[in-house]
Amino acid sequence: MIMHVEHHDLHHEFPEYLDSIHALKAASEPFGHMYDEYQNLTREVERLEEEDLPVGDFTIENMKKHRVFLKDQMYRMLVAHKNGD
Repeated sequence: MIMHVEHHDLHHEFPEYLDSIHALKAASEPFGHMYDEYQNLTREVERLEEEDLPVGDFTIENMKKHRVFLKDQMYRMLVAHKNGD
């Protein structure tokens, strides 16, 4: 049975910040690193869920928690960038 997995890439999460995402990826090394880590984590979580691979619940939960942490950090940077801070 194939499980439907919701996609969590930043372009789906923050469509109103597309320009800021692209600008910060180019201009901010910390944002770029967080973005890459977030995207890699998202791909791995989605792969594990889609393929229903045997992995501990805590492993996926910790990955998701770390992804939320990264998303919160990047969101703050996106808001500041959009507001010209």
